[in-house]
Amino acid sequence: MVRFAVAATEYVIARPIRTVLDVGAGEGRWYPVIRKLRPAARYHGVDPSDYVTKRFGKRRNIVQGTLDDLPMLFPRRQFDLVVSCSVINYLPRESMIRAIHRIAERTSGMAYLEIFASEDEVEGDTIDWHTESRATYLGIIARAGLIPCGLHCYIPAANASSLVGLELA
Repeated sequence: MVRFAVAATEYVIARPIRTVLDVGAGEGRWYPVIRKLRPAARYHGVDPSDYVTKRFGKRRNIVQGTLDDLPMLFPRRQFDLVVSCSVINYLPRESMIRAIHRIAERTSGMAYLEIFASEDEVEGDTIDWHTESRATYLGIIARAGLIPCGLHCYIPAANASSLVGLELA
């Protein structure tokens, strides 16, 4: 998944990634893979867990915070790749909408958003799980200024001309 997201982002931005923001980073599992693939890239993780930031914060560049803290943590800063895995579906509707907007504001190249719609069959931890229809998510994502280009990847609408029609989902 990490290799794919890096390759897809680099295809869109036509250069190696330089910056990555991982929101809901957990233990920072993307960090070592990013470091191996692109040693010069700067990885920034954000996670609300006190445990995560104390145990992995310094080692994996993870700060404590939520999606709502992104404007304070990274004022006016954008990233080549913004990652959000296993986060969006755990947020109540209003928080989810804000989160997608916050992610879009920080995305200059590509956002990799692992989101599952109500039509999807999902196995695993679905306690406190929230879903919307595919159409609802696509509307929220579009209003945030992102365009889907397949496989959980979204680009800023301003970058749409960098892809051809069939690359856009």
